[in-house]
Amino acid sequence: MGNKPQININDSDYSEILRQAVAEIRVARTLIAKQVNSTANSVYWNLGKLLFEKQLEEGYGSGVVKQLSVDLKNEFPDMGLSPRNLWNMKLFYERYYLADQKLLQAVAVLPWGHNLLLINKVQSLEAVAYYANEAVTKGWSRDILLNAIKMDSYANFQKQIKSHNFRETLPGIDADYANEVFKDAYNLGFLGITEHIKELELEKRLVEKIKSFVLELGKGFSFIGNQYRLEYNGKEYFVDMLFFHRGLQSLVAIELKIGSFKAEYVGKMNLYLSLLDKLEKGENENPSVGIILCADKDHLDVEIALQDINKPIGVAEYQLLLPKEELQTLVLNEINATEGDNEQE
Repeated sequence: MGNKPQININDSDYSEILRQAVAEIRVARTLIAKQVNSTANSVYWNLGKLLFEKQLEEGYGSGVVKQLSVDLKNEFPDMGLSPRNLWNMKLFYERYYLADQKLLQAVAVLPWGHNLLLINKVQSLEAVAYYANEAVTKGWSRDILLNAIKMDSYANFQKQIKSHNFRETLPGIDADYANEVFKDAYNLGFLGITEHIKELELEKRLVEKIKSFVLELGKGFSFIGNQYRLEYNGKEYFVDMLFFHRGLQSLVAIELKIGSFKAEYVGKMNLYLSLLDKLEKGENENPSVGIILCADKDHLDVEIALQDINKPIGVAEYQLLLPKEELQTLVLNEINATEGDNEQE
């Protein structure tokens, strides 16, 4: 009973079977969650529409909504139909009933708690669309969404100049998708690093907290290994970190650099991608993608380094700590938060 079952295939084949099985289960769970959220939000939307069309407003309509809450709770005690939540449903409908279909589809599959944050804390519909899409595609929890809003991630996103050659090296639709998947900067503050470290130490800490790193990378990434060994023509090569992205159907190689970007990093990554495509890429998979993570980069330096490269490579910065101003803002916001910020109903 306690004996390990006999496995008659090699470790690499088994690892691939396990990777695909885990990916399938995760996708299924995500789809089920989206269906549940979409159904619940549809009910909330219709209740909000009813209150909106009956022209009920907080004040003279409060008595009606309070009584409605009591009667609905008796009928559906598990639905969270408090007066506050009913007003939020009206606000939900009021906010989005004239919005475009793409935005409606994004908020429809978010958990209700996520939608409450967006309704109460984000003003522009453009910003709502950004946060909703980030939350959906990257599986953000409510806490991560709240921190992203408080850090004004949308404003930072608008300022970003992405450094990559995806449009020149990938087919149009894949290039657009890759552009959405990979960010210009990654926050590695979860590592708790407060002093200078070496690249191998950075890699070691990332591997130790690989779940947090995958969450920061975004949805769809599966970790394959670190110092991934490639052998060709009697020589060995080692990729710092290797992932597979289910949506892109591509291997993703990540190289970690402690200092600023240097042009020679691109040549090394180009070689790794050639070897991955030759030795590891599956028959039906897309070309491997490389990401060079460094502490700092100059967009023009990256642009010239990528000019004649035929493999898809992106260069991104990372932060080991939150910038001082953002950290202060987060602390002040928490101190000054009103009781209503945490109200779920």
